[in-house]
Amino acid sequence: MTTATPARAAAGRAPDRSRAAVDWRLRFAFLSLVWGFSFLLIKVGTQAYAPFQVTLGRLLFGTLVLAAAMAVRRERLPRGARTWGHLTVAAFFLNALPFSLFAYAELTVPSTLAGICNATSPLWGMALSLVALSEDRPTRVRVAGLGLGFLGVLTVLGAWQGFQGVDATGTALALLASLSYPVGWIYVRRTLAGTTASHLSLTGAQLLLATAQLAFVTPLFTSVPSSFPILPLLAVVALGTLGTGVAMLVQYGLVSEVGPTTAQMVTYFIPVIATAAGVALLGESLTWSTPVGAAIVLAGAALTQAGPRTGSGGEPGVPADAPRPRRRP
Repeated sequence: MTTATPARAAAGRAPDRSRAAVDWRLRFAFLSLVWGFSFLLIKVGTQAYAPFQVTLGRLLFGTLVLAAAMAVRRERLPRGARTWGHLTVAAFFLNALPFSLFAYAELTVPSTLAGICNATSPLWGMALSLVALSEDRPTRVRVAGLGLGFLGVLTVLGAWQGFQGVDATGTALALLASLSYPVGWIYVRRTLAGTTASHLSLTGAQLLLATAQLAFVTPLFTSVPSSFPILPLLAVVALGTLGTGVAMLVQYGLVSEVGPTTAQMVTYFIPVIATAAGVALLGESLTWSTPVGAAIVLAGAALTQAGPRTGSGGEPGVPADAPRPRRRP
């Protein structure tokens, strides 16, 4: 659930490889688990709350985590109307829109399918970058990866059976959510490159703006819940604090220590964990085409990242190597 730091990618600074208190491999595993379980948490949250409410709660708690981190580090929000204007657009495409689309998608599709759809973000990113970013040139390997990846999507959906048993609307929403991330990444690269504000400051502002967008939209389409079931509520809290706020902080630390190439490998673990969680904890069904198709999607995504990359991060939020203010889920 897509999870980009404009400040680092835009500024082009070298990774900081200083030692951290917790080994980067443990943080990498934590990030994979948190983002992989995000799709299960969305499913549980939407069992009691409207999709917009789940998204609003997710953004609110994620913003609070980043606000606390900014307070501890004594960082301020970025300045300048231009920066805030671009961050508003980034907040929409990297947070508000994909988070909401995944929440609506999981009303009708299993969390396993949503997690696999999230893995198509690198495929969309590669296709869009060939059009929007002049510095990206297609290679045979990357084009082959693009074709292979979408073949994997067709395998997951059971195209040879006429897509029987697959909710077309829910699947389309999940794929649109995955497409929204690279749209946001490319926009950020084109507009926020060279920004002097820190990645924490930019991301805090981005999540704050996304929260404001959902706070405006949610009352228009939903009513206040008559009750607050504890399990779905805890799922939303965990989704926001861990899956959005803490996860972004961990991701930035990984990018600083081991670089964006290694950090973005988390993308390939998310659908595996999302599938295992959905089957084991939610009792979602699993046919042979799901794991096979997911493996093909991941192989295709890996090939599209061969050579120079634009950054196609993993989660719900922002790409690992984009200038960050980057999903899903």
